Amino acid sequence: MHQDIQTYNQQQDPNDKAICEALAGQIDLILSEAESKIWHAHPVWFLDGNPIVGYSKLKGSVRLLFWSGQSFEESGLQNEGKFKAAEARYTAPDQINPADLNRWLEKARDIQWDYKNIVKRRGVLERLK
Repeated sequence: MHQDIQTYNQQQDPNDKAICEALAGQIDLILSEAESKIWHAHPVWFLDGNPIVGYSKLKGSVRLLFWSGQSFEESGLQNEGKFKAAEARYTAPDQINPADLNRWLEKARDIQWDYKNIVKRRGVLERLK
């Protein structure tokens, strides 16, 4: 696990720390090829420069976010924002279903919107108009 992510997890209260550590451990295991770092103040894992999954402490819960999660078509994930992100929120470590998490992480590897180049492509498309 990336040292900055360990530091982030250590700064949480004991319950949230347990949630964060469980999520980070499973993400690192399933997406072992991913680059991880603190991005916009939260732990995020990247594949080929694209944000894939991350988590953050919210008031009252820890949010697990998949940038392309709406495309997973999973009932355990809720839509988040205007784009393709979806989330799950946890208030206790035992709410994390390992089978669901593993399936979501496998889908995160296979189903990726290209967020890294979306601004670049938008500019190219506008110049072509």
